[in-house]
Amino acid sequence: MKHFSLRLPEDLHERLLAQADTDRRSLNSEIIHLLEVALTTVDGDGESP
Repeated sequence: MKHFSLRLPEDLHERLLAQADTDRRSLNSEIIHLLEVALTTVDGDGESP
């Protein structure tokens, strides 16, 4: 695992926290999940975002 700092706009942080709560995940797990989904979608369509 790599550790790094990430600066987020406050409103995005709040949205991520709300989504993590809805999905019953930690904030870290939610961000990882969303990145994996986004990267799978990008890899699957053969186009750049």
